[in-house]
Amino acid sequence: MKKRVTLTFPRRTVHMPITYRLAKEFNVAANIIRAQVAPNQVGKLVVELLGDIDELEAAIDWMRSQDVGVSFASREIVIDENICVDCGLCTGVCPTEALNLHPQTFQLQFMRSRCVVCEQCIPTCPVQAISTTF
Repeated sequence: MKKRVTLTFPRRTVHMPITYRLAKEFNVAANIIRAQVAPNQVGKLVVELLGDIDELEAAIDWMRSQDVGVSFASREIVIDENICVDCGLCTGVCPTEALNLHPQTFQLQFMRSRCVVCEQCIPTCPVQAISTTF
């Protein structure tokens, strides 16, 4: 099973090897989508967790017991086709290739099933055609 979560680390837990512990102790793979972690600051990770449902739940419970905030991603990327100019800038920053240009028409294509809502495309769009929704 896969779960996309945002992990928020208090200053004192930023140094913890979370992804290592998830793999070693819970057999849960953590694919890091976005990271904002620095010493002595609140840190955030957007990760996709992959593992058995029971192991995922145990891993989430453990992270919460370590004062790591866990919130489930429920947002989706939305593209306003009336604003989009099909420039393709967003395709260059999409880590999962959910955004690409059609080879013949050069129109933007969005494969929602591949999107992990990392939000890297949002600031890249020069006409602000990309946003998130809940």
